[in-house]
Amino acid sequence: MRHQVSKELFAYWNKLRGARAAPDRAHIDPAMIRNILADAFILEVDAEGAFPFRFSGARIDALWQAEQRGESFVDLWQEKHRRSVSATLMTAMDGVTPVIAGARTSVAAAEHQLELELLLLPLRHFGKTHARMLGALSPAHPAEWLGEMRVDPLEFLSMRVLFPGFLPGAVQAVQHGQTRPRLVVYNQNR
Repeated sequence: MRHQVSKELFAYWNKLRGARAAPDRAHIDPAMIRNILADAFILEVDAEGAFPFRFSGARIDALWQAEQRGESFVDLWQEKHRRSVSATLMTAMDGVTPVIAGARTSVAAAEHQLELELLLLPLRHFGKTHARMLGALSPAHPAEWLGEMRVDPLEFLSMRVLFPGFLPGAVQAVQHGQTRPRLVVYNQNR
């Protein structure tokens, strides 16, 4: 987790959840995250696996020069990466655990590239665990051209699961008798 937006949203989500695996959607207060709201979003979990936006921040809308509410989150990605993105969303939901990912987009006509960090945080909604996802999609560096040109579909670069108890910037101590988290590789070519 490198971006300040991701760190702030994770800290807010972590505070809300307390001892629970995930906080309830009803407890999200936009005023509490107003400084990062432009990069934030909420996704709905649907039967088709499109993960439509329930809310999209202004900077996210500016990337595609259109409001994303109701649009498919998965469709924002390059065709060859959509399966990986869907698997990443399901990993966050099924494991009820935060996921951080790297992405890149470009504007081919202007030869601009933009590195982005994606944070996915599961939410409960009316008691259901597979209902909503809070997230952020933030650029690594400010882009003066943002909003002037529509970006190309996103490229999925990397993904990391953040285990319970993760604290950004802190070294996690493993106490005697505890096991370290394992690396789990998912085969995407099935």
